[in-house]
Amino acid sequence: MDIVYVKDLKIPARIGIYEWEKRIQQQIRVSLEMAWDNRIPAASDNIDDTLNYKTAAKQVITLVESQHFDLVERLAETIAQHLMNTFHMPWVRVTVGKPGAVRGASEVGVQIERGVRPHD
Repeated sequence: MDIVYVKDLKIPARIGIYEWEKRIQQQIRVSLEMAWDNRIPAASDNIDDTLNYKTAAKQVITLVESQHFDLVERLAETIAQHLMNTFHMPWVRVTVGKPGAVRGASEVGVQIERGVRPHD
């Protein structure tokens, strides 16, 4: 199985359950691992045959910035479903981190996997 990834994408987000969080933007971190068969783009050397990580990242940024999310769990699920539906990938792992949410921790968050992880 091949993986296309985006690591530590920093996005301003409106996220949180408290009223004060609903009025501000907080920086979150998103990392993506997306299953993709890279043999075809490796052979063609053509961007059109790839899972374009720049396009995927831009779509995640737009999605995050477009609405308020109470929970990182909902945000992660929304990102995973969007990516799978848009790019028709069989499997995705999404990590959403919220820096500074817990005193003493550099970051807290969730990591989810959706779809069927292909075997080599």
